[in-house]
Amino acid sequence: MSLQDPTLFGKVAVLFGGSSAEREVSLMSGTGVLEALRSRGVDAHAFDPSQRDLSELRREGFARCFVALHGRHGEDGTVQGALEMLGIPYTGSGVMASSVAMDKVMTKRIWQADGLPTPKYVRLAFDQQSREQVMAVPDVLGLPLIVKPPREGSSIGVTKVEGYSQMQDAVTLSVKYDADVLCEEFIEGEEVTCAVLGSGLDAHALPVVRIAAPEGAYDYQNKYFTDDVKYHCPSGLPETEEREIQRIALAAYRTLGCRGWGRADVMIRASDRKPFLLEMNTSPGMTSHSLVPMSARAAGIAYEELCLRVLATATLDATGGAH
Repeated sequence: MSLQDPTLFGKVAVLFGGSSAEREVSLMSGTGVLEALRSRGVDAHAFDPSQRDLSELRREGFARCFVALHGRHGEDGTVQGALEMLGIPYTGSGVMASSVAMDKVMTKRIWQADGLPTPKYVRLAFDQQSREQVMAVPDVLGLPLIVKPPREGSSIGVTKVEGYSQMQDAVTLSVKYDADVLCEEFIEGEEVTCAVLGSGLDAHALPVVRIAAPEGAYDYQNKYFTDDVKYHCPSGLPETEEREIQRIALAAYRTLGCRGWGRADVMIRASDRKPFLLEMNTSPGMTSHSLVPMSARAAGIAYEELCLRVLATATLDATGGAH
């Protein structure tokens, strides 16, 4: 697909909004993508799946979709499955990779099976949340630890637990978003993120972004609505560390079967500088604060160009390759 002739993309739907807890962020991402594609001459249109039925995509003659949805019913394989049924190529990972990456417990199981480093964890299923079971978690993982819903993003429902007395409240908050609870070893150190573009053997990692949040509070508010968080790209990490993070991010992406684009979140443990994979985002944010555009910029790829490149990778599981 030539990026030089935007008319070759046909009529493009930018899917954003949706019904997940991350709707607000998706609206910002989608607006940015829509404006970028239009500025490059693409016949792009806004489409909010929470307001309109997806079957309208086919009726209205859309040739491909740019998925700028985040969270459930956008990033979890459900929209991807619907688009497969409609036969409309879409950006990002396919049904299975989207579904697996959305579930942090399943993701960790696959990474562990492939020998990739990820923090130790305890899963509390909906029927394993008695007071005794909740209070036993710090004995396994140590303190502090992180409690979060396994199938939400954007730091929603996440608590850093410093003592036993906070465990029950943390679980109570998490189950508002997901019946299961993921408790994870806390890695003391620096948070970084690494974007990946492409598919299969053509996939490559972009420059690493180092995140410096106030008192380590890289939460929903700081992510999207303040300027207190400092992002460093180039990361300023030693070259050997940068390369190792890129290596494991790429391996994490490939082993999950991701394609098109994605972003791995990683913690570097301060004590020994060992990196640990936290999660894989298969529909990364594209807001003004977002990290993939920042990383692409450091690699010499402008925001509009990035949007075009991602759009060019739109495909279907059935065909496997970009159209």
